[in-house]
Amino acid sequence: MPKNLQCGQFSFALDGPASTHPVVMGILNLTPDSFSDGGRYQGLEFALTHAETMMLEGATMIDIGGESTRPGSVSVPLAEELQRVMPALYALRTLDVALSVDTSKPQVMKEALIAGADMINDINGFRAPGALAAVQDSDCGLCVMHMHATPQTMQQAPGYVDVVGEVIGFLAGRVDAMVREGIARERICVDPGFGFGKTVEHNFALLRGLKRIGDELGLPLLAGLSRKSMIGAVTGRPVEQRAAGSVGGALAAVAHGAKIVRVHDVADTVDALKVWHAGNYE
Repeated sequence: MPKNLQCGQFSFALDGPASTHPVVMGILNLTPDSFSDGGRYQGLEFALTHAETMMLEGATMIDIGGESTRPGSVSVPLAEELQRVMPALYALRTLDVALSVDTSKPQVMKEALIAGADMINDINGFRAPGALAAVQDSDCGLCVMHMHATPQTMQQAPGYVDVVGEVIGFLAGRVDAMVREGIARERICVDPGFGFGKTVEHNFALLRGLKRIGDELGLPLLAGLSRKSMIGAVTGRPVEQRAAGSVGGALAAVAHGAKIVRVHDVADTVDALKVWHAGNYE
Protein backbone atom coordinates (compact mmCIF):
# COMPACT_ATOMS: atom_id res chain seq x y z
CA MET A 1 0.00 0.00 0.00
CA PRO A 2 1.29 3.52 -0.76
CA LYS A 3 2.59 5.37 2.31
CA ASN A 4 0.47 8.43 1.56
CA LEU A 5 -2.75 9.27 -0.25
CA GLN A 6 -2.19 12.30 -2.47
CA CYS A 7 -5.21 14.62 -2.59
CA GLY A 8 -4.35 17.86 -4.34
CA GLN A 9 -2.65 20.16 -1.84
CA PHE A 10 -3.07 17.56 0.92
CA SER A 11 -1.23 14.31 1.61
CA PHE A 12 -2.70 11.86 4.12
CA ALA A 13 -0.38 9.41 5.89
CA LEU A 14 -1.27 5.73 5.53
CA ASP A 15 1.84 4.34 7.19
CA GLY A 16 3.63 5.28 10.40
CA PRO A 17 2.33 6.97 13.60
CA ALA A 18 0.06 9.48 11.85
CA SER A 19 -1.74 6.67 10.01
CA THR A 20 -3.38 5.45 13.22
CA HIS A 21 -5.80 8.38 12.95
CA PRO A 22 -8.21 7.76 10.06
CA VAL A 23 -9.40 10.60 7.85
CA VAL A 24 -12.89 11.72 8.83
CA MET A 25 -14.77 12.91 5.74
CA GLY A 26 -17.79 15.07 6.58
CA ILE A 27 -20.79 14.85 4.26
CA LEU A 28 -22.12 18.09 2.76
CA ASN A 29 -25.25 17.32 0.74
CA LEU A 30 -26.44 20.22 -1.40
CA THR A 31 -29.47 18.34 -2.69
CA PRO A 32 -33.19 18.60 -1.91
CA ASP A 33 -33.71 14.83 -1.84
CA SER A 34 -30.79 13.02 -0.17
CA PHE A 35 -31.98 10.15 1.99
CA SER A 36 -30.71 11.58 5.29
CA ASP A 37 -30.48 15.37 5.20
CA GLY A 38 -31.95 16.37 1.85
CA GLY A 39 -32.70 20.07 1.59
CA ARG A 40 -31.15 21.01 4.92
CA TYR A 41 -27.98 22.62 3.51
CA GLN A 42 -29.13 23.86 0.11
CA GLY A 43 -28.67 27.56 0.83
CA LEU A 44 -25.05 28.65 0.39
CA GLU A 45 -24.87 30.32 3.81
CA PHE A 46 -26.20 27.21 5.56
CA ALA A 47 -23.86 24.99 3.57
CA LEU A 48 -20.82 27.06 4.50
CA THR A 49 -21.77 27.17 8.16
CA HIS A 50 -22.23 23.40 8.23
CA ALA A 51 -18.90 22.80 6.49
CA GLU A 52 -17.09 25.10 8.93
CA THR A 53 -18.76 23.32 11.85
CA MET A 54 -17.67 19.92 10.59
CA MET A 55 -14.09 21.16 10.17
CA LEU A 56 -14.06 22.50 13.73
CA GLU A 57 -15.44 19.17 14.93
CA GLY A 58 -12.46 17.39 13.41
CA ALA A 59 -13.27 16.60 9.79
CA THR A 60 -10.13 16.71 7.65
CA MET A 61 -12.08 16.36 4.40
CA ILE A 62 -15.48 17.63 3.26
CA ASP A 63 -17.38 15.69 0.58
CA ILE A 64 -19.61 18.01 -1.45
CA GLY A 65 -22.49 16.41 -3.32
CA GLY A 66 -24.95 18.03 -5.71
CA GLU A 67 -26.84 14.95 -6.84
CA SER A 68 -28.71 12.47 -4.67
CA THR A 69 -27.70 8.85 -5.19
CA ARG A 70 -30.23 7.30 -2.83
CA PRO A 71 -31.96 4.13 -4.09
CA GLY A 72 -34.48 5.04 -6.80
CA SER A 73 -33.00 8.45 -7.54
CA VAL A 74 -32.50 9.74 -11.08
CA SER A 75 -29.63 11.81 -12.42
CA VAL A 76 -29.98 15.60 -12.39
CA PRO A 77 -29.05 17.77 -15.39
CA LEU A 78 -25.42 18.89 -15.65
CA ALA A 79 -26.23 22.59 -15.28
CA GLU A 80 -28.24 21.97 -12.12
CA GLU A 81 -25.48 19.93 -10.47
CA LEU A 82 -22.90 22.60 -11.32
CA GLN A 83 -25.17 25.31 -9.93
CA ARG A 84 -25.42 23.44 -6.64
CA VAL A 85 -21.76 22.44 -6.26
CA MET A 86 -19.57 25.18 -7.68
CA PRO A 87 -20.55 28.16 -5.48
CA ALA A 88 -19.95 26.10 -2.34
CA LEU A 89 -16.66 24.74 -3.65
CA TYR A 90 -15.33 28.21 -4.45
CA ALA A 91 -16.49 29.55 -1.09
CA LEU A 92 -14.91 26.70 0.89
CA ARG A 93 -11.46 26.98 -0.68
CA THR A 94 -10.31 29.30 2.10
CA LEU A 95 -10.79 26.60 4.76
CA ASP A 96 -7.87 24.44 5.85
CA VAL A 97 -9.62 21.22 4.90
CA ALA A 98 -9.46 18.93 1.89
CA LEU A 99 -12.43 19.31 -0.45
CA SER A 100 -13.91 16.31 -2.23
CA VAL A 101 -16.61 16.49 -4.90
CA ASP A 102 -19.02 13.58 -5.16
CA THR A 103 -19.91 13.31 -8.85
CA SER A 104 -20.02 10.92 -11.79
CA LYS A 105 -20.14 13.59 -14.52
CA PRO A 106 -16.82 14.31 -16.30
CA GLN A 107 -17.72 17.97 -16.87
CA VAL A 108 -18.40 18.47 -13.16
CA MET A 109 -15.06 16.79 -12.43
CA LYS A 110 -13.27 19.20 -14.78
CA GLU A 111 -14.93 22.29 -13.32
CA ALA A 112 -14.34 21.09 -9.76
CA LEU A 113 -10.63 20.60 -10.40
CA ILE A 114 -10.34 24.06 -11.92
CA ALA A 115 -11.98 25.39 -8.74
CA GLY A 116 -9.44 23.58 -6.55
CA ALA A 117 -11.07 20.30 -5.52
CA ASP A 118 -8.64 17.94 -3.77
CA MET A 119 -10.54 14.72 -4.47
CA ILE A 120 -13.11 13.39 -6.90
CA ASN A 121 -15.39 10.75 -5.37
CA ASP A 122 -17.18 8.79 -8.11
CA ILE A 123 -19.85 6.23 -7.22
CA ASN A 124 -19.69 5.05 -10.85
CA GLY A 125 -15.99 4.14 -10.63
CA PHE A 126 -14.90 6.59 -13.35
CA ARG A 127 -16.67 4.52 -16.01
CA ALA A 128 -18.44 7.38 -17.82
CA PRO A 129 -16.88 8.29 -21.17
CA GLY A 130 -14.33 11.02 -20.51
CA ALA A 131 -14.16 10.52 -16.74
CA LEU A 132 -10.57 9.26 -16.62
CA ALA A 133 -9.47 11.90 -19.11
CA ALA A 134 -11.02 14.56 -16.90
CA VAL A 135 -8.89 13.63 -13.88
CA GLN A 136 -5.72 11.97 -15.20
CA ASP A 137 -3.52 15.07 -15.50
CA SER A 138 -4.32 16.52 -12.06
CA ASP A 139 -2.88 15.64 -8.66
CA CYS A 140 -6.27 15.17 -6.98
CA GLY A 141 -7.20 12.08 -5.01
CA LEU A 142 -9.61 9.66 -6.65
CA CYS A 143 -12.11 7.47 -4.84
CA VAL A 144 -13.34 4.61 -7.02
CA MET A 145 -16.49 2.90 -5.74
CA HIS A 146 -18.33 -0.30 -6.53
CA MET A 147 -21.99 0.03 -7.48
CA HIS A 148 -24.31 -2.64 -8.82
CA ALA A 149 -26.42 -1.23 -11.70
CA THR A 150 -27.55 2.41 -11.22
CA PRO A 151 -29.03 4.33 -8.26
CA GLN A 152 -32.44 4.04 -9.93
CA THR A 153 -32.29 0.22 -10.12
CA MET A 154 -29.51 -0.92 -7.78
CA GLN A 155 -31.75 -2.26 -4.99
CA GLN A 156 -33.92 -4.36 -7.29
CA ALA A 157 -32.90 -7.82 -6.04
CA PRO A 158 -29.10 -7.49 -6.18
CA GLY A 159 -27.36 -10.87 -6.23
CA TYR A 160 -23.80 -12.13 -5.82
CA VAL A 161 -22.14 -15.52 -5.50
CA ASP A 162 -19.25 -14.04 -3.47
CA VAL A 163 -19.94 -10.37 -2.77
CA VAL A 164 -16.48 -9.64 -1.35
CA GLY A 165 -14.66 -11.38 -4.19
CA GLU A 166 -16.84 -9.76 -6.86
CA VAL A 167 -16.37 -6.29 -5.39
CA ILE A 168 -12.60 -6.86 -5.28
CA GLY A 169 -12.65 -7.99 -8.90
CA PHE A 170 -14.56 -4.92 -10.05
CA LEU A 171 -12.37 -2.49 -8.12
CA ALA A 172 -9.17 -4.19 -9.31
CA GLY A 173 -10.34 -3.80 -12.90
CA ARG A 174 -11.09 -0.12 -12.45
CA VAL A 175 -7.76 0.54 -10.71
CA ASP A 176 -5.92 -1.24 -13.52
CA ALA A 177 -7.72 0.95 -16.07
CA MET A 178 -6.73 4.06 -14.13
CA VAL A 179 -3.08 3.02 -13.86
CA ARG A 180 -2.98 2.31 -17.60
CA GLU A 181 -4.04 5.93 -18.14
CA GLY A 182 -1.03 7.11 -16.16
CA ILE A 183 -2.79 7.73 -12.85
CA ALA A 184 -0.50 7.07 -9.89
CA ARG A 185 -1.69 4.54 -7.30
CA GLU A 186 -0.78 7.11 -4.63
CA ARG A 187 -3.84 9.10 -5.78
CA ILE A 188 -6.34 6.22 -5.54
CA CYS A 189 -8.54 4.93 -2.73
CA VAL A 190 -11.34 2.37 -3.03
CA ASP A 191 -14.87 2.16 -1.63
CA PRO A 192 -16.83 -1.13 -1.57
CA GLY A 193 -20.06 0.84 -1.92
CA PHE A 194 -22.14 0.01 1.13
CA GLY A 195 -25.81 0.25 0.17
CA PHE A 196 -25.18 0.61 -3.55
CA GLY A 197 -26.80 -2.53 -4.91
CA LYS A 198 -26.39 -4.70 -1.83
CA THR A 199 -28.71 -6.36 0.66
CA VAL A 200 -28.15 -6.00 4.41
CA GLU A 201 -26.36 -9.35 4.37
CA HIS A 202 -24.11 -8.21 1.52
CA ASN A 203 -23.27 -5.00 3.36
CA PHE A 204 -22.19 -6.74 6.53
CA ALA A 205 -20.22 -9.33 4.58
CA LEU A 206 -18.33 -6.41 3.02
CA LEU A 207 -17.80 -4.79 6.41
CA ARG A 208 -16.31 -8.02 7.76
CA GLY A 209 -14.29 -8.39 4.55
CA LEU A 210 -12.70 -4.94 4.50
CA LYS A 211 -9.27 -6.22 5.50
CA ARG A 212 -9.34 -8.74 2.65
CA ILE A 213 -10.34 -5.99 0.21
CA GLY A 214 -7.55 -3.69 1.39
CA ASP A 215 -4.95 -6.45 1.41
CA GLU A 216 -5.77 -7.76 -2.06
CA LEU A 217 -5.98 -4.35 -3.69
CA GLY A 218 -3.12 -2.75 -1.77
CA LEU A 219 -4.95 0.56 -1.59
CA PRO A 220 -6.56 2.63 1.19
CA LEU A 221 -10.21 1.95 1.93
CA LEU A 222 -12.99 4.49 2.27
CA ALA A 223 -16.06 3.31 4.18
CA GLY A 224 -19.39 5.11 3.97
CA LEU A 225 -21.98 3.47 6.23
CA SER A 226 -23.37 6.59 7.88
CA ARG A 227 -27.14 6.42 8.58
CA LYS A 228 -27.68 3.84 5.84
CA SER A 229 -30.35 1.15 5.83
CA MET A 230 -27.86 -1.46 7.05
CA ILE A 231 -27.63 0.56 10.29
CA GLY A 232 -31.40 0.76 10.50
CA ALA A 233 -31.77 -2.96 9.89
CA VAL A 234 -29.63 -3.79 12.92
CA THR A 235 -30.81 -1.04 15.29
CA GLY A 236 -34.44 -0.70 14.21
CA ARG A 237 -33.95 3.07 14.17
CA PRO A 238 -35.29 5.51 11.56
CA VAL A 239 -32.71 7.46 9.60
CA GLU A 240 -32.77 10.50 11.90
CA GLN A 241 -31.94 8.30 14.92
CA ARG A 242 -28.99 6.37 13.50
CA ALA A 243 -26.10 8.47 14.82
CA ALA A 244 -24.97 5.99 17.48
CA GLY A 245 -25.27 3.03 15.13
CA SER A 246 -23.36 4.94 12.46
CA VAL A 247 -20.52 5.69 14.88
CA GLY A 248 -20.40 1.99 15.71
CA GLY A 249 -20.20 1.22 12.02
CA ALA A 250 -17.35 3.70 11.53
CA LEU A 251 -15.39 2.12 14.40
CA ALA A 252 -15.94 -1.36 12.99
CA ALA A 253 -14.77 -0.19 9.57
CA VAL A 254 -11.59 1.34 11.02
CA ALA A 255 -10.95 -1.80 13.06
CA HIS A 256 -11.11 -3.76 9.79
CA GLY A 257 -8.69 -1.44 8.02
CA ALA A 258 -10.59 1.57 6.66
CA LYS A 259 -8.39 4.65 6.35
CA ILE A 260 -11.23 7.10 5.56
CA VAL A 261 -14.73 7.16 7.03
CA ARG A 262 -17.45 9.22 5.34
CA VAL A 263 -19.90 10.41 8.00
CA HIS A 264 -22.75 12.78 8.81
CA ASP A 265 -22.04 12.94 12.56
CA VAL A 266 -18.50 14.28 12.63
CA ALA A 267 -18.10 15.26 16.29
CA ASP A 268 -19.45 11.96 17.63
CA THR A 269 -17.30 9.96 15.21
CA VAL A 270 -14.12 11.92 16.00
CA ASP A 271 -14.66 11.51 19.76
CA ALA A 272 -15.31 7.79 19.41
CA LEU A 273 -12.20 7.33 17.27
CA LYS A 274 -10.08 9.19 19.84
CA VAL A 275 -11.22 6.81 22.58
CA TRP A 276 -10.82 3.77 20.31
CA HIS A 277 -7.31 4.92 19.40
CA ALA A 278 -6.35 5.52 23.05
CA GLY A 279 -7.47 2.02 23.93
CA ASN A 280 -5.67 0.31 21.07
CA TYR A 281 -2.31 2.09 20.75
CA GLU A 282 0.45 2.99 23.16
